[in-house]
Amino acid sequence: MAGQSRKWMIVVATTWIQAFTGTNFDFSSYSSDLKSVLGISQVQLNYLSVASDMGKAFGWCSGVSLMYFPLWAVMFMAAALGLLAYGLQWLVIQRVIAVPYFLMFVLCLLAGCSICWFNTVCFVLCLRNFSVNRALALSLTISFNGLTAALYNLIVSAINSSNDALYLLLNALVPLFTSSIALIPVLRQPPPQQLSPDTIRQDSRIFLCLNVIAVGTGLYVLLINHLSGNLFRGRLFLGGAIFLLVLPLGLPGIVYARKWTRQLIGASRLCLKLNWSSFNLVDPDDLQLQKELLGREETNSNRLPMNENSGRTRLSSRWHIEGCCAIMEKDALTVLGEEHPARLLLRRLDFWLYYLAYLCGGTIGLVYSNNIGQISQSLGFGEQTSAIVTLYSSCSFFGRLFSAAPDFLRKYVL
Repeated sequence: MAGQSRKWMIVVATTWIQAFTGTNFDFSSYSSDLKSVLGISQVQLNYLSVASDMGKAFGWCSGVSLMYFPLWAVMFMAAALGLLAYGLQWLVIQRVIAVPYFLMFVLCLLAGCSICWFNTVCFVLCLRNFSVNRALALSLTISFNGLTAALYNLIVSAINSSNDALYLLLNALVPLFTSSIALIPVLRQPPPQQLSPDTIRQDSRIFLCLNVIAVGTGLYVLLINHLSGNLFRGRLFLGGAIFLLVLPLGLPGIVYARKWTRQLIGASRLCLKLNWSSFNLVDPDDLQLQKELLGREETNSNRLPMNENSGRTRLSSRWHIEGCCAIMEKDALTVLGEEHPARLLLRRLDFWLYYLAYLCGGTIGLVYSNNIGQISQSLGFGEQTSAIVTLYSSCSFFGRLFSAAPDFLRKYVL
C-alpha cells in the first residue's frame, strides 16, 4: 500500500513540474516589452523566440547528466538554468542591466534547454514507476506542459495584470519552487515491483479518473481566465486552479481505501457467518452431501495438478511479458522503455522520420505561439493578448491530453 501511494505521488509531482515549466508558451505575453526595451526589429525578436526553441536541441545533455548525477540533482540543474536565463532577462526588461543582443540570444537558448531538462526528468519518472501504463502516465503529465501559459496568466492577474515583466520573473522562480515541492516524492520513489493483473486494472481506472480531473482543470482555466478582471477575482480563480491541481493527491487514497474497506467488510461478514453457523443445528443429510461434494473436488484437483500449475505458470509468464511491453522483433525498436545506443538510433529510418515530422510539423505551431502577441496587436486586439494566449495554451493542453484516447479504447473497448 505504501509503495502504491508513493507511485501516485510521483504522478502528481510530475504533473506539477510539467504544469509550471512550459515557460516558452508565454513568450508572446512579454515579447512586445522585450522588443521595445532592446530596441530590436521584428526579425530579431523572431530570432530570440527561435533560440528558445533551439535550446531543446541541447536536451541530450540531460540524458548524459543522468549517467553521472541522481535524478533530483538534474531537476535542480534545470531549475538553476531557468533561474539564470529568465532572471537576467527580467533584469533586462526592468532596465536594471543592459546586455548585448548576442547575450540575450544565449539566455533564450539556456531557457529552452532548461525546459528540455525538466521534460527528461518527467519522462524518466514515468518510465521508472509505470512500466505497464507508461503511455497513460506520459500523455497525462505531458499535457499539463501546454497549460503553463494559462496558469501563469492566472498568477499575473492575481498579482498585477498590467505588468508584463512578471512573466519573466515567474518563469525564473516558479519552476524552482515547484522542484522544491516535488523533491520529496522524487527521493521516495517506490522500488520496482511486478504488478498483478488486478493492480494493473486498478491503475488503469485511476488513470481514467485522473484524466477526467485533468479535463475539468483545462475547462476551468479556459473559461475563467477572461473573468479575472480585478485582484480579488484573480486570486479567487487562482485558488480554484491550485485546488484542482492538488485534487489528484486524494484520488488514489480514496480508491485504495474503498478497496481496503470492501475487503474488511467481506472478512467481517465471513467471520459473522462462521460464528453464526456454530449456533445452528445441521441436518445430517446436508452434512453428508457436503462431504461428498468436497470429496469430488479433491479428486478432480488431484487428477491434473501439473497441468493446472503449468498452465498457470504460462499465463503469468505471458501476462508479465505483455504487461511490460517486452515485444521484440528482429531489427526493430519495439521494446518500449529500453535504452538504445545513439549510433543505432542514427541508423534507424523511423528515428529520422520522427525527427523530420517534429521539425517540419511541431515547430510551425511554436512559431505561431511565439508571435501571438504581435499578431493580436497588428489586428487591433492588443488588450486581448492574454485571452488569446490562454486559448492557445488550453487547446495545446487538450490536444496532448486526448492523445491517450487510443490507449483507453484499447483497454476498455477492444
